[in-house]
Amino acid sequence: MKEIAAQKEKFKIKFRGTRGSYPVAKADFLKYGGNTSCVEIKCANQTIILDAGTGIIDIGQDKNLSTQNVHQATILISHIHQDHIQGLPFYKPLYNKTTTLNLYGLNPDKENLKETLKKVLFDKVFPLSIDEIKSNFNIENFSDKNVLIISQNGNIKLYNSEENIEINNDDIIISAYKTPMHPKNGCLSFKIKFQGKTLVYATDKESRNSNDKDFIEFAKNCDCLIHDAQYTNEDYFNPKQPKQGYGHSTFEMAIDIAHLTNAKKLFFFHYDPEYDDIKLSKLEKELSEKYNSVFFAKENYEFEI
Repeated sequence: MKEIAAQKEKFKIKFRGTRGSYPVAKADFLKYGGNTSCVEIKCANQTIILDAGTGIIDIGQDKNLSTQNVHQATILISHIHQDHIQGLPFYKPLYNKTTTLNLYGLNPDKENLKETLKKVLFDKVFPLSIDEIKSNFNIENFSDKNVLIISQNGNIKLYNSEENIEINNDDIIISAYKTPMHPKNGCLSFKIKFQGKTLVYATDKESRNSNDKDFIEFAKNCDCLIHDAQYTNEDYFNPKQPKQGYGHSTFEMAIDIAHLTNAKKLFFFHYDPEYDDIKLSKLEKELSEKYNSVFFAKENYEFEI
């Protein structure tokens, strides 16, 4: 492995959308946010966006972004459920000729991801077809068999994980774990490594079995784990309308996984759209008092690892 000395750069994370299933636009949902799944990552001068729910719209409207002549970003799509892609057609930089967007994601049944997004987001349900987009918009399939390397100068290379890969210590390294249970064709959890720090993003993951050895190994000793926590135990095990098998975890499941992976920080994410600020604030108080290094993701909250 080739190593080149590099100055330590910032690894910044900003929550842009924390809600699951569908967006919520109500006054009593402002504290934790109503936009669907989207997390913005800044590693040195590179931008990585995890999922393109309605939260990605705010990234495109950011004042700092509007002053840039050139914009480049890497978008990682965990799966193609609507709450993880519905903001993409409204991402303003998509329609700028000086923008380069490299999108990688899981596509079911080994189909071409670009063709799927054309059908479900653009050609028949949006005023523009995907081929009319002005930016340099590249779409490629990505799986748990791939590794993505992004250098600080913006060069991107997609590898098979079995290849012999040369890695510089200022490279951003992205790999994935495929959850088989949800949706029916699976969902990707992403791991981003940069200068000795590791972030794991695990949305739409139902951690019913704490013996999920492969994922525990995948996320082992991460600095930050962002984990699906859509339901309370009360809703998950509700005898009248249980949520078991829906593909989402409870808060306690996320805590168990964080403990087993030895994650330094756990952020709950992908809240049920029926959980308002009062309910989530009560849960935050209870769980923060009971557990260390446990946090509730809030829209526009930014931190470093």
